[in-house]
Amino acid sequence: MLEEQIKIALNTVRPSLQADGGDVEFVSMAEDGTVSLKLTGACGGCPMAQMTLKMGIESFLKKEVPQVTAVVGV
Repeated sequence: MLEEQIKIALNTVRPSLQADGGDVEFVSMAEDGTVSLKLTGACGGCPMAQMTLKMGIESFLKKEVPQVTAVVGV
């Protein structure tokens, strides 16, 4: 259920990433609420990838799914 909520929330941010030639993939969620994501395409090698993960995706996921405590890239 929680994983599904995260995937739905990621589908909301996905078009913005795809517009720049990238994408995001859900990898896993730990029991402490840490979500592991993989940035792909142009986002995978972008120097701003960490900022996208933390300032963009993490902030959004925490708001949409309160059980999310952090987002990390893999």
